[in-house]
Amino acid sequence: MKITKAEFIKSAFKEDDWPKDSQPEVAFLGRSNVGKSSLINSLLSVRGLARTSSTPGRTQSLNFFSVNDKFKFVDLPGFGYARVPKNIKSSWGEMATTYLAKRRQLVLSIHIVDSRHEPTKQDLQLHEWLDQSDKPRLIVATKSDKLSHNELRRNLQHIARVLDDDSVMAYSAKSGRGRDELWRAIKSAIELR
Repeated sequence: MKITKAEFIKSAFKEDDWPKDSQPEVAFLGRSNVGKSSLINSLLSVRGLARTSSTPGRTQSLNFFSVNDKFKFVDLPGFGYARVPKNIKSSWGEMATTYLAKRRQLVLSIHIVDSRHEPTKQDLQLHEWLDQSDKPRLIVATKSDKLSHNELRRNLQHIARVLDDDSVMAYSAKSGRGRDELWRAIKSAIELR
């Protein structure tokens, strides 16, 4: 897909703050430090649009990005080991759950896992929730450039088995591996709307 325009629109902490238009939205979710922001920046070919950090848990709101003035990417807060107070961490979960359950504009949820690691308990819970709620979804295993071809193949098979889903796609924000394939899936989800 040719990106002619990509820009940050807003951060939303509650439902009232969500954009009011009806453009299709693609949500990116996964645990802290899994590479959500890097994946978004890589897809859009815009360095630093979605903020990346070496400190996990920096995304604390729903961040909306407009793409070509036609659809939106939504970066959801990471779950897992962010060093924040428990009450804030639980509000992130509520914020994400409310968005995923209520947002009619949502056409695809991209569940991001780290290709180097075992899916976490939260990954399993998220996958189960998306599965039970019958939401269109895709699993993307990031940081694939950090593994040899054989390690990556083995790990992707393992992730697919653990999450009971054969649609696991390898991605590397550094090398661009999986970029075209992921764009095809995003474009297809937007067109099906």
